[in-house]
Amino acid sequence: MRLVVIGCSGSFAGPESAASCYVVEAEDPEDPDRTWRILLDMGSGSLGPLQKYATAEDLHGVFFSHLHPDHCLDLCGLYVFRKYHPGGALPRIPVWGPEGVAARMAESYGLPANPGMTHEFDFREYAGPVELGPFRVEPYAVAHPVPAYGLRVTAGGRTLAYTGDTGLSAGLDELARGADLLLTEASFRHGDDNPPDLHLTGREAGEVGRRNGVPRLVLTHVPPWYRVADMMADAAAVYDGELEAAVPGATYDV
Repeated sequence: MRLVVIGCSGSFAGPESAASCYVVEAEDPEDPDRTWRILLDMGSGSLGPLQKYATAEDLHGVFFSHLHPDHCLDLCGLYVFRKYHPGGALPRIPVWGPEGVAARMAESYGLPANPGMTHEFDFREYAGPVELGPFRVEPYAVAHPVPAYGLRVTAGGRTLAYTGDTGLSAGLDELARGADLLLTEASFRHGDDNPPDLHLTGREAGEVGRRNGVPRLVLTHVPPWYRVADMMADAAAVYDGELEAAVPGATYDV
């Protein structure tokens, strides 16, 4: 299984990166010539760089952690891409998200709720683990002002855990426990007067990785007004595993 960072800027697109978007790839266990690709989030500005690293015609599914624009808005562009493709409309693909995902995306593009984008996407709401090709995707409720989920993706016996946006919560530890790689947001600075149940600091991200036995930690979702180096230093103070900062185009073998 491979993780490709498309966008990693926190809260909105920055000068060097789109907002949250990640491709996860895995070979079909019965057909080594076939590669499955899913997206974890599709935040503002992500459709452009996505086309450098993955074929938008060959996506097999989209999984939203939550429905804030920096995690879902560029599905609007993918809707246009698939609906008006010069080779003809592309087949529907599944899109999973929290309750109300279909209506939220229709509203984002100014469409009536019926049919909204349902001719292009098969919208589904989280109700437990999802099996898609070689992937098993398990949603874990996390702490955020809107319904939000961390996503635990397993394929070929390896596990990637993605926090989405979250403050500290029991669901976060369940999500991370025993994962091979934790892709974790780090939006707040340690020591600031940060609001609860919204985001993690770099230090909190490191502590989550340490206490759950995660050997690799990748920090992401740092807002453009903060320095990634500060988040890395805060995490490194409490975490002694392999630590990296997400950058667009970075690829990780999980």
